Amino acid sequence: MSGLPPDFEPRATCARCLRPASVCYCRHLRPVETRTRVVLLQHPRESDVAIGTARMAHLSLPNSELYVGIHFDGTEAMRRITSGVGGPPVLLYPGPGAIDVMQHPPPGPVTLVVVDGTWWQAKKIVRVNPGLAALPRYAFSPPSPSDYRIRPEPHEDYVSTVEALAHVLGALEGDRAKFRALLAPFRAMVDAQIENQARRGNSRPRRARPRPAAPKREGPLELLRGRPGDLVCAVGEANAWPYRSAERASHLADELVQWSLCRVATGEVLDLLAAPRHPLAPATPAHLELDAATIAAGGTLSGLLDASRGFLRESDVVCSWGYYATSLFAAAGGALPPAHVDLRQLARELTRGAVGTVEQLSERLGLAPRPLAAGRAGRRLGALVAFAELLVAG
Repeated sequence: MSGLPPDFEPRATCARCLRPASVCYCRHLRPVETRTRVVLLQHPRESDVAIGTARMAHLSLPNSELYVGIHFDGTEAMRRITSGVGGPPVLLYPGPGAIDVMQHPPPGPVTLVVVDGTWWQAKKIVRVNPGLAALPRYAFSPPSPSDYRIRPEPHEDYVSTVEALAHVLGALEGDRAKFRALLAPFRAMVDAQIENQARRGNSRPRRARPRPAAPKREGPLELLRGRPGDLVCAVGEANAWPYRSAERASHLADELVQWSLCRVATGEVLDLLAAPRHPLAPATPAHLELDAATIAAGGTLSGLLDASRGFLRESDVVCSWGYYATSLFAAAGGALPPAHVDLRQLARELTRGAVGTVEQLSERLGLAPRPLAAGRAGRRLGALVAFAELLVAG
């Protein structure tokens, strides 16, 4: 005897999304192609949650893989993560030492590893897999609260897996609008679930927590003018193979080989070279305006990072032209102060248009900067400092 009523009929279930047919979201799924390879590691308990979003993200991202389990070190999943296919692996997971992916995205395509589960479940997966925990770690603060109205989050800054991917992939690939398509099935699922609950008379809407007033944030111009003694301009140069080269295809990512800093208030300069760990790309000497022997004679990367750590203060405001240099430094294992100003974006806002390179902008403004370090980095650093000084002076 089954104990079920004789007229019982199981609900029809979609074989693709595994949701009941009445709340299937498949018609809202649209494939979103990515340069980023996404690997989802899902806790087994989360795989049984009907309103989870990892499977939804996997169905939307052709360049993704989904594995269910707790222990991944030594498995085929971990072998594929560290194989180099799709770029070096990075872990999306908050905590001490995590780099802000929105401010300092890693250079070049990467394999983005995402742990799916409750906070306790995700924490356990990272803890019991030392190989996973050792990956470069990135995190982010969502620009808006989660729309996960059918599942309460423990904190307003927590978002669902598919929402996190929409934000992070937008930052990694520089096209936030493209990845909003990931949220269409998510919103359809949420709306259908709420409607279904209301129809059955057991709706329990998620109670919104009162949000504390956000502290007033200084704009970049106010930050520059309010803390002139803390301004440090930064330029980074890379050994970079062309995107269509065989070397690039074999996952030789851009690597930091020159790091140049200048403290604007005092003119103190730190200019360091690190010998390439990969073969030197033929065009690198010309781009850096340094001969190959000089580049090869650079010091160690660890020495560069140590010297930078001794130069920078936690209270410093790092100024760069875009995010490539600081992302390159962060990907190499460097730590930067939290305050950062993108002078290129600020220049675009002030001129309401394209600005070109920092050297071109400096020339248009009639500045006459002097080189502050070796090669092209020195010329760029001089132009960056001159522009920062102009902004501070008003």
